[in-house]
Amino acid sequence: MVEYVFAPAPSVAVPIADSIDTASTRERFPVRRIYCVGRNYAAHAREMGHDPDREPPFFFGKPADAILYVAPGATGEFPYPSSSQDVHHEMELVVAIGKAGRDIPAARALDHVYGYALGLDMTRRDRQAEAKKMGRPWDVAKGFDHSAPPGVARGADRARRHPARGERRGAAVL
Repeated sequence: MVEYVFAPAPSVAVPIADSIDTASTRERFPVRRIYCVGRNYAAHAREMGHDPDREPPFFFGKPADAILYVAPGATGEFPYPSSSQDVHHEMELVVAIGKAGRDIPAARALDHVYGYALGLDMTRRDRQAEAKKMGRPWDVAKGFDHSAPPGVARGADRARRHPARGERRGAAVL
């Protein structure tokens, strides 16, 4: 048996929409990692002073324990982070990966998607600007406590539109 020097953090999970609605039996999607894509939305890239045609999107991460789940109908409390005077939010489409893989061909990528959620990407813009000036990572600006509040996850099989079924026009309805 493993003995820890202190109790490990509990596993992070997001409730699944339309699952049994009791706290003890509700299905949950376990969150191991949070990968984010930066500069993937052209209008926002321009708003932030970048050229989306010249600078390709890139990846960054947030720790799984950055999740701040708020139940539907409840009012969440976002504790304003210390060491920042300028926190922004962006609404994001969260893609929940449910099947491991490596070197996955684009044609098979959707086979690995469990489902979707809506979420917020909270950013300490002042700390991000400091990091950018110095050419440093954005960890302090993006990966702080409560910086990733998601909604409930919905399995891809329950999405009303899904690219795997050839439905690519218009916004996805979760």
